[in-house]
Amino acid sequence: MRIRLALAALLVWTVSLHAAVSDPKNWAQWRGPDMTGVSRTARPPIEWSETKNIKWKVEIPGRGSSSPIVYGDRVYLLTAIPVGVEAAAQHSPRGALPKRGLHQFKVLALDRKTGKTVWEHTAREEEPHEAAHGDNGTWASSSAITDGEHVIAYFESRGLYTYDMNGKLIWQADFGDKKMRNQFGEGSTPVLFGNTLIVVWDHLNQPSYVIALDKRTGKELWRVDHPEMDTWATPLVVTHEGRQQVIVNAMDRVRSYDLATGKVIWEGPGTTMNVIPSPVSGNGMVFIMSGFRGNNLKAIKLAEAKGDIASTGAIAWSLDRDTPYVPSPLLYDNILYFLKTNNGLLSAFDAASGKPHYQVQRITKAPGEVFSSPVGADGRVYITSRDGVTTVIEHGPRYKVLAENTLDDGFDASMALVDNEIFLRGYKHLYAIAQ
Repeated sequence: MRIRLALAALLVWTVSLHAAVSDPKNWAQWRGPDMTGVSRTARPPIEWSETKNIKWKVEIPGRGSSSPIVYGDRVYLLTAIPVGVEAAAQHSPRGALPKRGLHQFKVLALDRKTGKTVWEHTAREEEPHEAAHGDNGTWASSSAITDGEHVIAYFESRGLYTYDMNGKLIWQADFGDKKMRNQFGEGSTPVLFGNTLIVVWDHLNQPSYVIALDKRTGKELWRVDHPEMDTWATPLVVTHEGRQQVIVNAMDRVRSYDLATGKVIWEGPGTTMNVIPSPVSGNGMVFIMSGFRGNNLKAIKLAEAKGDIASTGAIAWSLDRDTPYVPSPLLYDNILYFLKTNNGLLSAFDAASGKPHYQVQRITKAPGEVFSSPVGADGRVYITSRDGVTTVIEHGPRYKVLAENTLDDGFDASMALVDNEIFLRGYKHLYAIAQ
């Protein structure tokens, strides 16, 4: 009886730790509570401008495409600040190759009500060993993660750092230096499930690997070879038939690993080069895509995914056109939304059947590129361009624009949606938008 009670307590504890990350009232990780880009509880505004519905706007030092996360009364953000550079010159112009030099890699905790800094810590101060892509212009692309007990900050070649909620460093890890093709820069975010933190370490200098760490101590739980190069996509943890799988999008092979052991559960053909979009999952299916030097989308049925899925019925449907390069897809109910390359061209598909509701729909008043990933809440979809325009459309099978909102900043990071608020990180500022 004692053993049963202990096991039951352990199960409740583990589930509660995962629930902290997937708590629908918070946006505690990249792509939101369910890793789909959707908040089921948020009721954000439809309209805003620099003079309307701006709760606060604060300048963020340095540069980063790290998206904000929100937990309770705090907003967490990562940034890389060039040392000895005046504040006005810290933000590299879009498309300009950023100067390496000495940088401070910082973790910021901001007050959600005011935007004031509650605490900040310099995780590391050093010069990056490689350049970053001119279009990205930052060495702080990964997003933070929190479970309400820990704040996890990942600067890839500059290390991984875990803090308590008051900013005290608990542990850190250094995996060495990545060598990225053409020095395109780094930008993968880990994923947290229960006590297990999963990091994908893909680069040109093999071996590449997937590694599982105990979030409480940093202890390595398992490590498996992952013979891929230059993967920026965040892994996805799904539960199927009581078993947790870690799904990793990549160029050569898409693979699913057992969360507990690291053993391969299933694998199949990869997507394209420079894999950036993160997978999404719902209704027993996983959707994996990429769009650099080719187009590839796979809708995989978990119930039939075992071993090599290439010649099985596990791939329910696929697509070889109009898939995203940088933005991740949005899975909202049974509609899969995704952009073509980095353009303002939106497609919406029935997720189960693969039948299109509409394809390559030009987003009104979005002439520029879109790097930010679309998000959804309260029957609406929000898509933000690099030029500062957010188009709000009605969620559903018909394309209908509800609003177009312009801010003075430019945006690569994705929105966080919590309660009646939007948190949007620009090249220079972090905005809190509320009715």
